[in-house]
Amino acid sequence: MACAFGAVGVKAQSVLEIKISAKVYDQNQNPIANALIQSQERADVHTLTDSNGAFSLMAEPGENIFVSAPGFTSLYLPASKQLNIIKLNPTSLDTIDVQAPFSTSRKEDLFGDVTVVNQQEIMAKNYTTYSLDGLVAYVPGYNGNSIWGMGSYLLLVDGVPRDANNVLPTEIDQIAVLKGVEAVALYGSKGAKGVINITTKRGQAFNKKLIVRADMGTYVPVSYPKYLGSAEYMSLYNEARSNDSLPALYDEATIYHYASNENEYRYPNVDYYSDSYLKRAYNRYDATAEISGGNDRARYYTNMGFYTEGSLLDFGMAKENRNSRFNLRGNVDIKINRFINGRIDATATFYDGRGVNADYWSAAATVRPNRFTPLVPIDMIESNDEASLLLVQNSDHVIDGKYLLGGTQLDQTNTMATIYAGGYNKYISRQFQFSSGIDADLKDILPGLKFKSNFAVDYATAYSLSYNYDYATYEPIWNNYAGQDLISSLNKYGNDATSGTQNVSNSWYRQTIAFYGLFSYDQTFGTKNNVSSELIANGYQQSESEVYHRVSNANLGLHAGYNYDHKYYIDFKGAYIHSAKLPENHREALSPTLSIAWRISKEPFMHNKTGVVNDLKITASAGILNTDIDISDYYMYQGYYTVAGSWYGWKDGTGFQATESRRGNNPNMSFPRRKEINIGFEGLFFNSSLQLSSHFFRNTIDGNIIQASSLFPSYFTSYWPVSSFIPYINYDRDQRTGVDFGLDWHKLIGKLDVDFGLNGTYYTTKATRRAEVYEDAYQYRQGKSLDGIWGLQNLGFFESQEDIDNSPTQSFGEVHPGDIKYKDQNGDGVINSQDEVFLGKGGWFGAPFTIGMNLTVKYKKLTLFMYGTGSYGAYGVKNNSYYWVYGDGKYSEVVRNRWTEETKATATYPRLTTNSSDNNFRTSDFWMYKANRFDLSKVQLSYDMTGLLKSKGFINTLGVYVSGANLLTISKHKDIMQLNIGSAPQTRFYNIGVKANF
Repeated sequence: MACAFGAVGVKAQSVLEIKISAKVYDQNQNPIANALIQSQERADVHTLTDSNGAFSLMAEPGENIFVSAPGFTSLYLPASKQLNIIKLNPTSLDTIDVQAPFSTSRKEDLFGDVTVVNQQEIMAKNYTTYSLDGLVAYVPGYNGNSIWGMGSYLLLVDGVPRDANNVLPTEIDQIAVLKGVEAVALYGSKGAKGVINITTKRGQAFNKKLIVRADMGTYVPVSYPKYLGSAEYMSLYNEARSNDSLPALYDEATIYHYASNENEYRYPNVDYYSDSYLKRAYNRYDATAEISGGNDRARYYTNMGFYTEGSLLDFGMAKENRNSRFNLRGNVDIKINRFINGRIDATATFYDGRGVNADYWSAAATVRPNRFTPLVPIDMIESNDEASLLLVQNSDHVIDGKYLLGGTQLDQTNTMATIYAGGYNKYISRQFQFSSGIDADLKDILPGLKFKSNFAVDYATAYSLSYNYDYATYEPIWNNYAGQDLISSLNKYGNDATSGTQNVSNSWYRQTIAFYGLFSYDQTFGTKNNVSSELIANGYQQSESEVYHRVSNANLGLHAGYNYDHKYYIDFKGAYIHSAKLPENHREALSPTLSIAWRISKEPFMHNKTGVVNDLKITASAGILNTDIDISDYYMYQGYYTVAGSWYGWKDGTGFQATESRRGNNPNMSFPRRKEINIGFEGLFFNSSLQLSSHFFRNTIDGNIIQASSLFPSYFTSYWPVSSFIPYINYDRDQRTGVDFGLDWHKLIGKLDVDFGLNGTYYTTKATRRAEVYEDAYQYRQGKSLDGIWGLQNLGFFESQEDIDNSPTQSFGEVHPGDIKYKDQNGDGVINSQDEVFLGKGGWFGAPFTIGMNLTVKYKKLTLFMYGTGSYGAYGVKNNSYYWVYGDGKYSEVVRNRWTEETKATATYPRLTTNSSDNNFRTSDFWMYKANRFDLSKVQLSYDMTGLLKSKGFINTLGVYVSGANLLTISKHKDIMQLNIGSAPQTRFYNIGVKANF
């Protein structure tokens, strides 16, 4: 919430001591009355009470002067005075214009827990490349994946459903996060789990700007998996076979050769994460130009941007891997006449990527280091081996003039050879977005009446264009002559064939059509009775390739609000929604919400506390939102039969296929409903230096749709033939209870301008109703966390065969000493799925407690910014191939702590096995870890170089900055959480940039 205030201030002229006289203006160059002007270091305070007057204030050279006025986020002083605007201190909560549903509202008049982020202010101190980057540090209740843990939210860009990655931070003016039922009601069904509304920049009249930004950044991997080398792998694989009563696969002499590193081609020890195949870092370059301005008739904003970035792979055709993006945005506002204004916005995005026809990271996590040599050295072929030398001569792929592509009978094609010679692919994506709207002031018909509309058409398309080449691989046959290894022959697999054929695949498109139109009425009666209302028609439809039914959202919305002197509020918002996912007689529903608020700071008994409490509002909201978000498909209310099911035969050999039921009808299926109460407060304290907010919420998602056999008699299903007459019904209920809070503190400490923000959320989830039948009470999911981890409780390892014999029977396969032993929860003498219990909260909806913090410190021309995020209370499970190692899988370093007879007192890993080991590798608390973490996500240091310019006629301001992202993780288990298996590694990002205003 630190960014919720706009930045305004004044810098004195460079004389020993001067008297400043200037008028204060708003963004449209209109004089402002009731502005507060104050010196940073002295008690000089001046209040401008006449909009045509001027203020005078004594100041020293370089001293900061601060200007504030209620209701304004941007104030201006005449350019002739050469005064630089730097900070605005808010005097009330109404200083923020919020892009509320379909219109602009003052923050003071909003309900339902709305947080607003001023992206322009953030970008002035925090360069970032993703539109929602760092949002967790500013917005209570948002954890990066969901709002209040409810799951997928509706993301809008300028009121239209769009992708967050299709708008860059440099294009964004404001981000509003709407959480409570009252805040999201007008968006209808799709907004029922929260809304994030991104608003792009628009031009300002008589304020021409040209802003150019250029950046160069470097991505550096945080960590790589650590796998065992060939010799150690072979030794431990022999041990695994011995544990399974199988003979050793590798003899000691062979293991010795691999351990000696005497011939990396004959005895390969391939490290897929080494410098032989990967760069230590790769770069990103981007540049952006923004042009805006206009007059009282027309205003414009244009953004042109380009970036390109490489990859870590550093061999073969992968050296050319690269992604690039070019975007062009134009937003135009036109004053058609004194009643009507128009908007025309257009965006084009061109994204191109180049890659290889192989998944390197997947292979790096699975291919054993001794399996084959990726390259076969030509100079080690015997000189008289004419057949092999002829193969070399005829090969189309001699790598670096020294190598053939390696392979084996089982690896005739492989990832390494494909990257060298298997061709490449291009990913092409194009997105075009167009929207237009009309705003009409209908005050001649009825004072306070307005009309607003918007129509948008977006089209996105993507496809892959690949060149797939055939290639030959070679398996060397080695001999040793007088201590020298030589290749005596080659086995060739496949043939070289370079085709110019282009293969088009993964063709995809999506079209979005969105519309809204509204009539609004805002009027004040008798100076204190404020009435507001809106009648809205809103909808959108998305068509997507290979998706039969369009995604649709349509609703009518009604808003009616009243407040007395902005002190007492009552507000109603409701939506009448429609969904084609439900039966015809249940496709419409009303979603009502009601809110009240009390601005307690305006009460007479608070007047003597104005130095402590500057503004304080208490709010309460309640509502029911109908939604089809969690209805996974269309026509689920209809039963259906298979065309051809089981085969019935007669004794004479003839037969036929039967038609079978798969589910029953439910003509009464209805919307799941989000039911919620929300109580909170927002306030400014201590001469507006401290802003606080907090909201308590409890919501229930009732009537989630399931198909549960436990709710119907057994004769509704049959097992031969397989038939079911069980319908989908509204039944499950989920509950979330929590509180979020936000704090922003701004203070001048000597010459330091300090701004500190802190926010957090704590919530719990509960499955309050489930259709389930278990023999044991501890297995019921009802009453437990929605994203709970269920599994077995471990009792350590079996120490001996006697220990196994004296323990309950294991039903997950044969066990041996060194396997994991589990607790028999129900005492039936058998370990099976009935012994699974609730182990803890997982991270599906996010950790129960999350925090975000941001700090800005300004000293003269230097600005230090940093933010961090934390999450606590959730557990993770180590269940990928790095930890669950069995069969002939690749061994990671975790197996070094395996159980053996010699290490059973200290072992932390089960015995090795070449079998599937269903007993060991299943969800249990043995594999769980606490996922508590705090991340220092960003640090940036900026320097204003404007004062170094000899002339400001061409460049008005110039700044440089350096930054680092994803710098530090503080966690007991950071090595687990920072490790990616089967995908590209997590990276730190270091950047240097320059920004100039012309």
